[in-house]
Amino acid sequence: MVKLRLKRCGRKQRAVYRIVAIDVRSRREGKDLRKVGFYDPMKNQTYLNVPVILDFLEKGAQPTGTVQNLLKKAEVFKELPSSV
Repeated sequence: MVKLRLKRCGRKQRAVYRIVAIDVRSRREGKDLRKVGFYDPMKNQTYLNVPVILDFLEKGAQPTGTVQNLLKKAEVFKELPSSV
């Protein structure tokens, strides 16, 4: 099963997160299938590669709670043909 989840990057006290498509059995810093965006909580910036995210969601990928909140905030789910 594939999940869309956060992968921690950056240094101590200055974490930034990559949003990645990754196998459920992999650990947080494990090998990802594809990078689909990033999130910087310090600057409150988010970049999403929406076509790739929609492709993964249509194929059955499940977002984690935090990633789902980021996607809702960016209104990505409105672009899906059927709601996830």
